[in-house]
Amino acid sequence: MQDVYYIEQLDQALTLLHPLRVEMLKHLDQPRTCPELAAIFETTPQRVYYHVKSLEKAALVVKTGERRVRGIVEGFYQARARSYWLAPSLVGQIGGEAAARDQTSLRFLLTLAEEVQSDIGRLGQRSEAGADVPSLGLSAHIYLPDEDRRAAFLEDVQTVFQQLARKYGLPPDDSAEAVGRLFRLILACYPKEDDR
Repeated sequence: MQDVYYIEQLDQALTLLHPLRVEMLKHLDQPRTCPELAAIFETTPQRVYYHVKSLEKAALVVKTGERRVRGIVEGFYQARARSYWLAPSLVGQIGGEAAARDQTSLRFLLTLAEEVQSDIGRLGQRSEAGADVPSLGLSAHIYLPDEDRRAAFLEDVQTVFQQLARKYGLPPDDSAEAVGRLFRLILACYPKEDDR
């Protein structure tokens, strides 16, 4: 069983996003039969079988074995992973067009966030396979009470960002030695909701 399974296909996401199926996956952390799940959920084995087969068809559960009980073959099923991570690109497809707002700066920030999440999901799979994945995360809260301070902050950020890009940017010849050593640096700044 994987720790995380990264879902990029719409049909898989739509299969997963059913409340009963999500609950079933929680109980399929170990192999179980449909009658065993039916007892847990106090429903019929036929109803459970329908949902488990949908999950199996979407490759979200796997059949791990069989047993014969009173002439009937019962399959054992187990979740493919302990957790499932939806690709950010699926969110708009699942939520529909109304979920997308035409707000240029926030839209750009959301696109960056989606790209980061997508990259991290893929890197997580490499890491789980034993690959060394060097990474760094930094976060800070800043106080920008007025327009003048925001403008000064933006100027400082642009200066530092440009210095880093010049110092650590791609080699001028885009040589083969850069392959496998390319990192992405993203800086995001947005208003933080005040919980007070």
